[in-house]
Amino acid sequence: MRTVGVEEELLLVEPGTGEPRAVAGAVLAAQAESDDEARLESELQREQLETTTRPQVSMSDLAREVRRWRAAASERAREVGADVAALATFPLPVDPSVSAGKRYRRLVEKFGLTAQEQLTCGCHVHVSVDSDEEGVAVLDRMRPWLSILLALSANSPYWQGCDSQYSSYRSQVWGRWPSAGPTEAFGSAEGYRTHVQALLETGTLLDEGMIYFDARLSRNYPTVEVRVADVCLDADDTVLLAALVRGLVETSARAWRAGEPASTASVGLLRLGAWQAARSGIAGRLVHPLTWNPAPAEEVIGALVDHVAEALSDADDLTFVKESLDRLLSHGGGAGIQRATYARTGDLRAVVDDAITRTVA
Repeated sequence: MRTVGVEEELLLVEPGTGEPRAVAGAVLAAQAESDDEARLESELQREQLETTTRPQVSMSDLAREVRRWRAAASERAREVGADVAALATFPLPVDPSVSAGKRYRRLVEKFGLTAQEQLTCGCHVHVSVDSDEEGVAVLDRMRPWLSILLALSANSPYWQGCDSQYSSYRSQVWGRWPSAGPTEAFGSAEGYRTHVQALLETGTLLDEGMIYFDARLSRNYPTVEVRVADVCLDADDTVLLAALVRGLVETSARAWRAGEPASTASVGLLRLGAWQAARSGIAGRLVHPLTWNPAPAEEVIGALVDHVAEALSDADDLTFVKESLDRLLSHGGGAGIQRATYARTGDLRAVVDDAITRTVA
């Protein structure tokens, strides 16, 4: 059974006012003085933190890990007068402040407003692979399905005090980075490494840490790292996302071993599919990865489940995924919940407060 780990980026906010709090350094100092294992880390902006689970086999164990580290982040933040919210963009107007560190300063110097304004929170899912060769074969075969993961996780409708008209505006902001987004098929581990090296030799990126593909080989772990998703408002949706990613990895690896070719879909098609997923989330139509025509979101999501059903069943995850999807579709996901809260209250501060509660619920 493949192991799964999750990294979640969370916003630091002031309870009651909904205002951002640039206190990541103080939160990490509070963690250092506690008995917690070091599972909280800094990010580009001082208004955010990252949590990291340990690799798990069962989704129930992963769910406990996700909740544990969300609760730990909340507890440490409260010690400095803040709290955490699993929102992929900040709903209220904000002028982010870049974290200390030479690399962060270099990012701002080179990329200007792209770095300065990049207060966005994603969810990165790591799934173990046996080798780089298997990992690249997986990357090549899962490409058409990644946009559906974005739609399911969409949790960023508001940007700088306005409704962006997107379900995932984070993905639009993140797409400003020069290496972000979908990729062509690499063909082999050597092809992947050659491509990455060619990108680095342009001098555009600071280092290999800026390989911001929607899915990539991890630099630090023997995993495929899927980075396309928004951070999920509900921890249960994070676990659903992880189960689907593991199903995709296993399904893609089996297809490779069976000699099935990778999709020939162009990067242009993949970008359009991702844009549509960001725009409508699960509330409208998506680009179907088998036909490349528009179809209702539920139909496209159903196609993803059908595609990975055997792998999900073998992992004993199929019932969990189907029940979780029914729940997610009924409440509209993160973007739907945020918009419903705003429609009820007319106040983006209420959106932030509701997110604080849901983040650790």
